Amino acid sequence: MVVGAGLAGLTAAVELAERGVRVTVLEARERVGGRALGIEVAPGRWIDAGAAYLGDRHTELHALLAACDLKTVPTDMRGASRFALAPTGSAGQDADAAGTPDTADTADTADTVDGRFPPLNAVALGDLFEQLEELAAAVRPDAPWLTPDAERLDALTAADWAERQLAHPDARLFFPLFLGEMMAADPAKVSVLHMAFYLRSGGGLRYLNAFAGGAQQDRVAGGAHRLCERLARRLLDAGGVLRTAEPVLSVEQSATGVTVRSTQGSYPAEAVVVAVPPLLADAIDYRPELPVRRAASRTERGCAVKLNLVFPEPVWRAHGLSGWSVNAAGPLLSTVDDTPPEGSPGVLTGFVTGAEAHRFAALPPDEQRSAAVAQARRLFPMLPEPIGFHVTDWVNEPWSRGCYAALFGPGDWSALGPTLTAPHGRVRFAGTETSTEFFGLLEGAIRSGRRAAAELLAG
Repeated sequence: MVVGAGLAGLTAAVELAERGVRVTVLEARERVGGRALGIEVAPGRWIDAGAAYLGDRHTELHALLAACDLKTVPTDMRGASRFALAPTGSAGQDADAAGTPDTADTADTADTVDGRFPPLNAVALGDLFEQLEELAAAVRPDAPWLTPDAERLDALTAADWAERQLAHPDARLFFPLFLGEMMAADPAKVSVLHMAFYLRSGGGLRYLNAFAGGAQQDRVAGGAHRLCERLARRLLDAGGVLRTAEPVLSVEQSATGVTVRSTQGSYPAEAVVVAVPPLLADAIDYRPELPVRRAASRTERGCAVKLNLVFPEPVWRAHGLSGWSVNAAGPLLSTVDDTPPEGSPGVLTGFVTGAEAHRFAALPPDEQRSAAVAQARRLFPMLPEPIGFHVTDWVNEPWSRGCYAALFGPGDWSALGPTLTAPHGRVRFAGTETSTEFFGLLEGAIRSGRRAAAELLAG
C-alpha cells in the first residue's frame, strides 16, 4: 500500500509492482503528480505550475525520464535581466532581514543588466554568498542534527542570522529575495541549520542558483507532470491499483498486518509507504501512535504562489531581454521565461514567495491579476494584455500544504531529524522532505521513493 501519488509515492509503487508486489496507491487529489502540475497554455503545449527544473547532478531523475521515454529541454536564459531593487518605495516598504519587503509599487523604472548578477554592491553580495557557502560547507549532509554547533544553528532563524551578520543594506535587501527564490522561505520562519542544509543538500549555493550548468539548467519537455503520468501507467501495467480522490484517514497496525482506512473504504496490507509532505502525514491517525510526529510546532508550509502570464509571443525576446527579473517589491519577486520550446505562446512565470506569498494568496482573484499584470508591464513595458493568466496557490493547496517543500523552523532538525526515515512498525516514509540528498527537489523525491521500496523489498 502506498499513500500519495506524487513522484515519491509513484516511484516507490512502481519499484514494488514491477518486482511482483501487489500495490494499491491511494491519492487524495483527482490527479497524480503532487507538487508537479501541468497547465495547457495552447493545444498540446504545457507548462509547469509546480516543480519544474533539473540539472546534470539529478542522476536518478534523468534515468527515470529516460526509462519513461521523456526528454528534457534547456531553460532559455539568453538576453538581459531586469532588476527593480530600490530599497525603499513610494509606500515606504522596509527591506529588513526579517522577511521580504512590505508590498509597494515596484519603481516605474528597472535596471537592465547583462547576466543575472544584481546591480547592488558586489562586495556586499560577495560577502553574503561567502558566508552562506561557509554555513553550508559545515553542515553534515547525511545527519544535519549532528553538525558541529547544530543546537545553536537550529535555534536561530535565518532572519536572526541576517540581522547579526549582514551589515551592508544591499546584502540585507537581497538576502530575503534570494532565500525566497531558492527555498520559497520567509527568513523569519526557517532555522539557520535548515537553510544551510538545504543549500548543501541541493549541491551548494552556486549549483542551486545556476541555470546553465546548474540545478535549473533543464525542464521536462511537456512538463514534469508527464513523468508522474507515465509512472502511473507503468504501475497499472504491472498490475497495481491507483485510486484517486480518496484521502487517507488512518493507518492501523496489528501483529499480522496493517489496515489503511480512507474516505471510501478500508484496505488490508502487509506494509504501507506514506509518501506525503510532513504536515499531511501528521494529519493521519496512526494506531499505535507515532513515537515522534512528522512535523513539529514550527514546521511551516513552503511559501510559494506561482503565476503564469500567457501572451501570443515572448515579445521580450525581441527587445533583448531574457524574461528574468528580481524585484524588491511584490507580488512578483522574480520572473522567468517559461515559453514552450516550440516558441509560442509566450509565457512569463512569476514567483511570489516568502511572506509575500501569504499576503498575495489572500487577495481576491481580480486584485491578484491586476497587481501581477501591472507589475509585469512595468518590468517589461512592451507586454500586451495577457491572453491567459493562471495562479497556482501552493500555500493554501490542501493536499500539498506548501511548495517547494516543508520548511523546518527553529528546533525542527533536532526534534525531527533522527526519525526522519525511521520505520514505524510496518509503516515506511517517503517524500522529498525525507531525503537528505536534494531535499525539496524532484531528485530528492525519487531517491526517497526508491529508498522506501528497497526497505520493504529487503524485508
